[in-house]
Amino acid sequence: MSANPDFDLFRTSEDHETIREAVRAIAEDKIAPFAAAVDEESRFPAEANSALIAADFHAAHVAEEHDGVGADALAVSIIIEEVARVCASSSLIPAVNKLGSMPVILAGSEELNAKYMPRLAKGEGFSYGLSEREAGSDTAGMKCKATRDGDDWVLNGQKAWITNAGESELYTVLAVTDPDGPRGNNISAFVVEKSDEGFGFSEKERKLGIKGSPTRELHFDNCRIPGDRIVGAEGEGLKIALRTLDHTRVTIGAQAVGIAQGALDEALAYVKERKQFGKHIADFQGIQFMLADMAMELEAARQMVYVASAKSERHDDDLPFFGAAAKAFASDVAMKVTTDAVQLLGGAGYTRDFPLERMMRDAKITQIYEGTNQVQRVVMARQLLKGLNKQR
Repeated sequence: MSANPDFDLFRTSEDHETIREAVRAIAEDKIAPFAAAVDEESRFPAEANSALIAADFHAAHVAEEHDGVGADALAVSIIIEEVARVCASSSLIPAVNKLGSMPVILAGSEELNAKYMPRLAKGEGFSYGLSEREAGSDTAGMKCKATRDGDDWVLNGQKAWITNAGESELYTVLAVTDPDGPRGNNISAFVVEKSDEGFGFSEKERKLGIKGSPTRELHFDNCRIPGDRIVGAEGEGLKIALRTLDHTRVTIGAQAVGIAQGALDEALAYVKERKQFGKHIADFQGIQFMLADMAMELEAARQMVYVASAKSERHDDDLPFFGAAAKAFASDVAMKVTTDAVQLLGGAGYTRDFPLERMMRDAKITQIYEGTNQVQRVVMARQLLKGLNKQR
């Protein structure tokens, strides 16, 4: 038995809470004031990007040896959570920078990391090119091809639903390198630069939410890149891509937690001021039950995300289960909490005078990207059936 008041399990460290305070100050002062306009105008949140770069929060995961700050996975989740609390579109800046660069970190050569990680640390965005129109959940069904030509590779095809496409300078792109090879083991990963000849973008998609984060197709028309831009071994691309998602799904859980927290904050402030039948609606038990459920589920989601973040940092064997679980649970909670928050404001919640309708629209995508929540359940079930998830 222990009565130790310094028992450090199940609480974040002082350093992590210091990071939270710093990010929250930036989010409230330099991101929140522009969030509504970013959504209304469907424009990239340049103010947020500049503020995050200035504070080294745009890609805090980059190692110190590559001019980054070397933040751990939990710190990155906290950064994303705090930014998403005020603007989900802006939270995709640190989230996608990690997503795009993670294949290089996990499997790229020392030379490739030394070339591109300092550029990311300085503020160049890094996006991720995996999905295609006909190869979404079925990633192995992709058609984009990379053909060897001497020491170079030549890319042809397209990628769809690429977050921050056109804004990022760097892209990890997955392409088929052996059309006759075994399905899934015939794909390789490459780094493509925005300035590469033959590389271009479609117009922005018109979306329900996260309107400040541009989503475009990537187009490759005989796009020639040097051979040393391959990430890992030839044919290992899909394995690298799926390993990447094990880590970065956690960040989508963090984004979902942030959106839900922002919605709960707004709802609490409103019900304490709004009066009906001669008293504040916060005094009604029906309202209190809704708030309690929202907060309870949100806190459960946060703890799942933080545990998964720790597993990501340690590269635990059961990360695939916990990453999928955190993403699926947190995103479902975000959708429920934002919907209930709109309900608590009644007609006011349905208007753009309050940020809740935006938060509700933004929450929906967290159930879809980086693997739909149906796919997350497939991932979890496979891990359970393999016996790779540690029993509690």
